[in-house]
Amino acid sequence: MRQKKTYGAIDNFRLAAALLIVAIHTGPLDSFSPAADFLVTYCFGRIAVPFFLMVTGFFVLAPYQRTVSRSMAGRESACGKVWKFLRKTALLYAAATVLYFPIKIYSGQLSHSFGGWMKEIFLDGTFYHLWYLPAVLLGCLLLVGLLEICRPPMISVITLILYLVGLLGDSYYGLISQNHVLKTVYEGIFSISSYTRNGIFFAPVFLWLGVIIANGKIRLPRQTACLGFLLSLAGLLGEGLLSYSLKWQKHNSMYLLLLPAMFFLFLWLLSLEGEALALARDCSMIIYIIHPLCIILVRGTAGVMKMTDIFVNQSFVHYLSVCIASVALSILIAWGMQWVKGKYGKG
Repeated sequence: MRQKKTYGAIDNFRLAAALLIVAIHTGPLDSFSPAADFLVTYCFGRIAVPFFLMVTGFFVLAPYQRTVSRSMAGRESACGKVWKFLRKTALLYAAATVLYFPIKIYSGQLSHSFGGWMKEIFLDGTFYHLWYLPAVLLGCLLLVGLLEICRPPMISVITLILYLVGLLGDSYYGLISQNHVLKTVYEGIFSISSYTRNGIFFAPVFLWLGVIIANGKIRLPRQTACLGFLLSLAGLLGEGLLSYSLKWQKHNSMYLLLLPAMFFLFLWLLSLEGEALALARDCSMIIYIIHPLCIILVRGTAGVMKMTDIFVNQSFVHYLSVCIASVALSILIAWGMQWVKGKYGKG
């Protein structure tokens, strides 16, 4: 079943991005070549989260930015859209936290201090993959505040500076930590957030990039956008390999060339015509939420069936198995959500 969408390629890429996130947590090529797995998973795969942030900027924050200096009626409508998104995301985050709470207890990962809980809830995420949810919440709040007090050029400067600060604490930390002063500064940052890929340093620039593309009505010919993406991607892979080989990386979520790569990728997707797969939006988010459960399910089932060597140790088979389980469950859940909404939504 397919349905027509104005932004069909954007909707469909949500699914691809969700599966890239699954790859980040399963390492599909690790059994064959750790180097290839790093390039594909931890360099190319890093386009997934920025893409989702840009989608939020494009569809949620851009209408608000357009109405900042206009009539109150239009502004109230756009503001309502932003707060509806924030409320929905916060509720999703709360539900996911509850879902994974027993696993945190079982695995011994439960924080035993108030400060530790605050750090997880607002910056690190309450489970290893959930950091995106507080990041998008905090990033949106930060941008809304900036829109109230700054003009767009200044917002561009601020979000870029924040990203560069985060970049130096991520893929380039090994380089700057050789300086005692900078190392002390970043040790302070890491005392309140385990990584710089959070809602302060990472999310704002990609949210703002989505706003710029939407409100600036920036478009490029399909071939130009595709070429720009491929060239930026090649540079991104080179940057990732260089920072990895020189042992600079504390983490590998933030690269300098990720910015132009995402700019051209988004414009390329906007230039494509086509239909969106039904349930693409719902399934992509569900896959993101449930795939760690599917990892546990695949590992547990493989152990019971004594097929761990095939379904766990063979990294690509493991990745495919988790993807199949995640997609199948996400479709069932999305269908169930639509049925409940259709049956009780108007009640």
